[in-house]
Amino acid sequence: MVPAENPATPEKFAFGRALFYEPGLSGNGEQSCADCHDPALAFTDGLVAPTGSTGDPIPRNSMALVNVAWLRTLTWPNPMLTTLEDQLLIPMFNDAPTELGMSGHMVEISARLSEDAQLVALGEAAFPKEDPFTEVPLVYALATFVRGLISSGSAYDRFEYGGDPSGMSDDARRGMALFFSEQTECYHCHSGLNFTASFVSTTSAGEQESFFNTGLYNLDGQGAYPASNQGLYEITGDPADMGRFRVPTLRNVALTGPYMHDGSIDTLEGVIEHYNRGGRLIAEGEQAGDGATSPLKSDLVFALNLTDEEKVQLLAFLGALTDTTFTEDPDYGP
Repeated sequence: MVPAENPATPEKFAFGRALFYEPGLSGNGEQSCADCHDPALAFTDGLVAPTGSTGDPIPRNSMALVNVAWLRTLTWPNPMLTTLEDQLLIPMFNDAPTELGMSGHMVEISARLSEDAQLVALGEAAFPKEDPFTEVPLVYALATFVRGLISSGSAYDRFEYGGDPSGMSDDARRGMALFFSEQTECYHCHSGLNFTASFVSTTSAGEQESFFNTGLYNLDGQGAYPASNQGLYEITGDPADMGRFRVPTLRNVALTGPYMHDGSIDTLEGVIEHYNRGGRLIAEGEQAGDGATSPLKSDLVFALNLTDEEKVQLLAFLGALTDTTFTEDPDYGP
């Protein structure tokens, strides 16, 4: 949703787009937003986890920037970040870990950006009554651009809403039936137009649960997750929230691997195996444990007992959520 204090305009979108691809926005002038959010990968980076501009490791996998205007919450573990204007402050100004590393560098960043004539023209058009290279205009412009990244042209969309069956193979259609069936119950968590329980719109009915423990880890037999990534528990301190993370969108999911909050599953086939088993088994090592037996795992995660053919069909449906008109849209690129 668009907050009243930051109404969208074409000028803000254009300025935000330029800033998104501008390494001069970072504290040391070496990294842009696009380094972690590549449009060809549905605005993810293809890495297990990104690295900040100063070399700091970022603990969580880069989330896809797809239809974020309709997300109820905006990060893996934090239910309190509900607007892009608030969420953007973290990668821009956080220093533990450092991402763009803008904190303490605004004077030099403003001077650096002001030397680019194109950026100056875009900034003045977007914010004619104030200095566009100060914190609030920069945040507002980036939020406007990211909020405008809209994907709705997948084969599934054309089939379901456009009456065009051409992009949906027989396997994809059977996989869609599986996805929306009580056999798998995938749709309970990956729901709505955005394929996530975090989806919100003007017609949404009340609050939906957005954070789930999927049995990815069970280090101690009591549901423990690695100390560096414990999900909602990090925010609430409630032991019942251990390992609960926000449900990501499945739009363009075939492009956004590796998967899960920590990038610990390489492929979509691996993700399907994880859910088919009803939780992940890590047989040895520091993270050994059987997620299927975690007492904190959501009741919606259970052994699916899919056949090999059904796994292929489900994978085909997930592939049909790819929208190349989105990933190749020149309006979203550099």
